[in-house]
Parts: sequence; structure tokens; C-alpha cells
Amino acid sequence: MLKWNGFTLVEVLVSMFIIVLMSGIIFANYRQSGQQFALQRSASKLAQDIRRVQQMAMGAKEFGGSIPPGGYGIYFDISAPTQYILFADTNSDYQYSGAGERIEDPIEFEKGAEIQSLNPSSPLNITFTPPDPKVRVNTLEGSLATINLIADTTTKTITVNAAGLIEIQ
Repeated sequence: MLKWNGFTLVEVLVSMFIIVLMSGIIFANYRQSGQQFALQRSASKLAQDIRRVQQMAMGAKEFGGSIPPGGYGIYFDISAPTQYILFADTNSDYQYSGAGERIEDPIEFEKGAEIQSLNPSSPLNITFTPPDPKVRVNTLEGSLATINLIADTTTKTITVNAAGLIEIQ
């Protein structure tokens, strides 16, 4: 008696269909989850950089040989939605005045993440003045600042309140 071991054509086709279907589902969700991770990392990095300028102000860090009288801050502009700037306020106007105040090159968000909106308005300056530090949003002391980031269809909101508390939602 001759016994055949192996798969039938139907079994092979069903197995291939299942593999193709599962691969399609995984690849379809891969791009979306990658965008969500990029957004989460961008929001976390932004919150860390806000804390960094806050610590520079509290520590009275020197910039260009002296402590900046207006403290340290972070600058956003909706016309450049993929970046932000850390600055030292050397002229006490509580806003970013140009390259002479820039601490480093503009910081880019991860690919796919960008600023959706700024509140109160664009451009947005958040400054921390030593020694307390006092928090100023667009020169107003004690205001609330909100930065909305978007990647694909997912959003994250970073809020800085009047006491300098930074929250990611």
C-alpha cells in the first residue's frame, strides 16, 4: 500500500491566504503606530526642554558671560510648525528677539509630528525669570500656555500653567 505524505493544494492556498491577511493587517497598523510613537516622543522631548529652560532660570545659569536679566525661555511659531527655539532673554523683553539670544540651533520634532495650534497665540514665548522663577507667557505673568502637537490624526497637548507645572495630555 502506497501512502502519500504532504499538503493538498487547498491547504496550501488557505495557509497562504491567512499569512497574506495577517501581513496586511500588521503593515496597515505599522505606519499609524509609528506616527503615534513619534508624537509621544516629540511631546516628551518638548516637555523636557521646557523643564530644561526652567532649570536654567532657577539655577541662574550664565549666557555669554552673565545671567540673562529676562531669564530663559522657549519660542514657538506656527509658521515653522516642525521646530522650536530655546533662548536666553538678554534684553528683558520676555520674548525671542533673534539669533543672538538662541541657546542652540532650532530643535526639530520627529518626522510626522508638528505644531497644530498654540494658545494664547503665535508666536508663543514662555519665559522663566530667576530667581523664583516667574512664568511669563507672551510677556504676561501668570498665564497659561497650551501647545497642541499632531501626527497623522492623533494629538497631544502640552500645558504650562502659571506655577510652571508642565503637563502632557
